[in-house]
Amino acid sequence: MTPPMLRQLRHDVWATARLIENCRSLSESQLGFTMPGTYGPIRRILAHVIAADERYLLTLTLLDVPGRSGLVGLPKGAVHDDRDYPLYELASHARAVAQHVEQLFAGREFEPDIAMRDERRRAEIEPWVLVTQFAHHGSDHRAQICSTLGANGLAVPDLDVWAYAREIGGFRPFA
Repeated sequence: MTPPMLRQLRHDVWATARLIENCRSLSESQLGFTMPGTYGPIRRILAHVIAADERYLLTLTLLDVPGRSGLVGLPKGAVHDDRDYPLYELASHARAVAQHVEQLFAGREFEPDIAMRDERRRAEIEPWVLVTQFAHHGSDHRAQICSTLGANGLAVPDLDVWAYAREIGGFRPFA
């Protein structure tokens, strides 16, 4: 049985990858579009999402979760929030994030409820918080990008769970 948290993160990384692919058709000028209430320009929001995903994975790796070894081969040259990256580079990082999400739940049981020390946040934290924030954070910022696209008359990709479920065969309308 697939853990529900893995299903949630699979959708998250799928939606980010699909949005990056959609944005590849935008001009440099369009990648700079922004609107009030968003994190910033489209390209910068995409980098922010990928950078955060990498940080969540790194933190989950550093947490000493009993019964699970750390992830191997985390993305090298992590993305930074304050830089502009070519979309092909963000897409490459998104693929690595997707692979590491799978690895996070592979093999041994993932223990989401055991409190661990998180030195970065200087707190004890249960891993489920990071996994849930991983998905929420991406969804929030993808919605900002989609709002920016729509407000500028550009095509908005369908990134919701229903679209994902249809694509992977988890939702099949009756004939």
